[in-house]
Amino acid sequence: MSRAEAVRHPARHHGASPWPGDTGLWLAAATLFVLGLVMVGSASVGIAERQYGQPFHFLLRQLAYAGVALAFAYGALRVPLAAWERAGGGLLLLGMALLLLVLLPGIGREVNGSARWLPLGPFNLQPSELMKLFMVLYLAGYLVRRREEVRNAVRGFAKPMLILALVSLLLLLEPDFGAAAVLMATAMGLLFLGGVRWWQFALLFLGVAAALAALAVSSPYRLERITAFLDPWADPFASGFQLTQALIAFGRGEWFGVGLGNSIQKLFYLPEAHTDFLYAVLAEELGLAGALLVLALFVVIVWRAFVVARRAERAGMAFAAYVAYGGGIWLGVQAFVNMGVNMGILPTKGLTLPLMSYGGSSLVVSCVMVALLQRVAMEVAAREGAGGRRR
Repeated sequence: MSRAEAVRHPARHHGASPWPGDTGLWLAAATLFVLGLVMVGSASVGIAERQYGQPFHFLLRQLAYAGVALAFAYGALRVPLAAWERAGGGLLLLGMALLLLVLLPGIGREVNGSARWLPLGPFNLQPSELMKLFMVLYLAGYLVRRREEVRNAVRGFAKPMLILALVSLLLLLEPDFGAAAVLMATAMGLLFLGGVRWWQFALLFLGVAAALAALAVSSPYRLERITAFLDPWADPFASGFQLTQALIAFGRGEWFGVGLGNSIQKLFYLPEAHTDFLYAVLAEELGLAGALLVLALFVVIVWRAFVVARRAERAGMAFAAYVAYGGGIWLGVQAFVNMGVNMGILPTKGLTLPLMSYGGSSLVVSCVMVALLQRVAMEVAAREGAGGRRR
């Protein structure tokens, strides 16, 4: 088999297993996926019973989302990376168009003061989740096409920064400060790995940090969240209520938890228990042991993503390497922010825990990103196998 054929059909290379790709990444992602379904079912029982008279309402919807997510992930796994590279610019424009649609009166759906969703019949699409994936694909292609310009000219990193600034502005108008922060961190990580000179990167980092700080203090809503994070016990029944309830959940969990399904905080004490604060309920029911297990699984995902990216670099597959680096950074940063918010070490951001929290858009996009990481691993293995046979 030629190198081109091996890359187009990576599962056919000699010695391919029924589950090609990176085994550690498969196991970590699958464990988080299944554990997430269990915890969504447990954390949502009370609110589902009160709102719908059906304790498993949210679990059944999450199972439906899981089926859709697996179908999209399988489709993404079948698409060659070359096709993703060609589609990067178009996907970016699609994502920006969807972000604009969300802001149009009568089209975007508003929940808790934020217009972040597009209603699609029985489901809601959150364009900010899609934009994280589309931005990784676009920047990966840009860093390949403009490699020398990025490394040697200011305009090389100024161009994607202008696009990122526009996207971030659209996100902040929703408002979705958390998605903007994750997008910024991912883009800056990719540009740093792409060879942006250190002084340019330092100026960029300082500029972004200053802009985010200005945005935080310019809005009473965001400023209240920051002050509540610094001292949630100063007003535990108003601005600090959500964080204090999350901290109580961690405290009740102790070493091994109160037992699956036995959380008290999920019973109308902790808001968003099955979405943004799922990790706190998990810590209450499974204890420090369960919380550390989830943390370790995300560390494995980021580690394996970087291992796959490094192999792609050595094989001369620059786009594949940047996709893997970007996916690892994105999943790692978002998981870190979500867990940090739950533990009270970061201000509340409204971000889901990838692969675990309730929500169709987040689950689908997270699974597609894992599938893309596996596609990179498969194509790298095919390239290495083809090279080894020629030698």
